[in-house]
Amino acid sequence: MRIKLASIFVDDLDKALRFYTEVLGFAKKNDIAMGAARWLTVVSPQEPDGTELVLEPDTHPAVQPFKDALVADGIPFNSFAVEDVRAEYERMRGLGVRFTQPPVDMGTVTIAVLDDTCGNLIQIHKEAS
Repeated sequence: MRIKLASIFVDDLDKALRFYTEVLGFAKKNDIAMGAARWLTVVSPQEPDGTELVLEPDTHPAVQPFKDALVADGIPFNSFAVEDVRAEYERMRGLGVRFTQPPVDMGTVTIAVLDDTCGNLIQIHKEAS
């Protein structure tokens, strides 16, 4: 068994696609019209056949209270591995990304937390070698 799809709830698919591709650097994998909805996924350019992140509309009534509670408590919804947390932090800050936590060394991992502009906090991390 392996993970093929993971989801994140977003408030606007087009805005999310721009942020996740143009800022975070993912590549669009699927954008399939499904009536009023879309099947929209992004992948790591280093692993185009790897795990897909589904950008899910946050229209279900349970989603917004869930997202609001996580953000209020400072809890990231997902964590993405990067080669250099500090370099990504500086690069993204230069693009106007708001971080709720700058890079912090936590023993075996360095993390930072950012606002994805779509209602989520996202953690970036690098495990110590």
